[in-house]
Amino acid sequence: MVRLGEGSFTYEVSGENWGKLPDGWVYKEAADVAVDSKDRVYVYNRGTSPMVVYDTDGNVLTSWGADIFKNPHGVTAGPDDSIYCVDNGDSTVRKMTPEGEVLMTLGTPGQPAPKMSGRPFSAPTQVAIDNRNGDIYVADGYSNARVHKYDADGKHILSWGESGTSEGQFNIVHNIDTDSEGWVYVADRENHRIQVFSSDGVFEAQWVNLSRSAAVHLSSAGQDSEVAYVGEYFGGIGSNDTGTDIGPRLTIHDKNGNVLARLSHETFGDQAGRFWAPHGIATDSQGDIYVAEVSWAEFGRNLDPPQELRSMQKLVRIG
Repeated sequence: MVRLGEGSFTYEVSGENWGKLPDGWVYKEAADVAVDSKDRVYVYNRGTSPMVVYDTDGNVLTSWGADIFKNPHGVTAGPDDSIYCVDNGDSTVRKMTPEGEVLMTLGTPGQPAPKMSGRPFSAPTQVAIDNRNGDIYVADGYSNARVHKYDADGKHILSWGESGTSEGQFNIVHNIDTDSEGWVYVADRENHRIQVFSSDGVFEAQWVNLSRSAAVHLSSAGQDSEVAYVGEYFGGIGSNDTGTDIGPRLTIHDKNGNVLARLSHETFGDQAGRFWAPHGIATDSQGDIYVAEVSWAEFGRNLDPPQELRSMQKLVRIG
């Protein structure tokens, strides 16, 4: 085990692929991870079974989704333990039971909106749920530069955002979450920042000095107050691939954007204490962190020969 972080944000990590997959199964890569109120861990991946559900010890509880999803991207557990799955391959958001039954679909499968039209959806990426009222926020995403807000029944309320680098604009609105007060946090990946908005889409603040901010997760689990966990891709180029403190890494912020800890200072790699490409983050009731990494898309497919790399890590809190 290797230790990362400092003080109350200290974790042990093995560097091994987390989760006891059945013999012959693969993740290929883990696109995202969510944890529900019963500490069931949902690993949304692009391998044998798109959704593998575990207990916190990594034992498989169930699996589903092979006949549903085209390209898994984002997964979120709602306050009633409904599971929201974003498929950027067919431009939909599906609300599902923990057992994989579809309850509601936003978007029409296989019929994306025109690129940068502002209309939902064009390769969406993630969903956030306001736990106070069930409102749904969709990050949309790769071919749009929008956030769409729906009520709990799927009725569209409002949308905001456009392409650009100014406040309230996006360059890949890649991930999204809400806090206990209803503030909305957006990982504006290629603008290397987190933007914070009111529930009405009004710009409040931005956090900078990040690498490529790919994931954001708000939680108070295991901590005295709510904090934001940000997953960052490697931000360099081939010629400085041994550079330090440019990702991939996790950064922990308070809700004012102050950096509380940075987990990993090294470049990408398989060694314990390093990451490939943090794409999704979740925490359980103990404050342990689960990190899903798109290691195939970012690295594995480019190796000679191509190979599957570690894509799912658990960081066990000891602080």
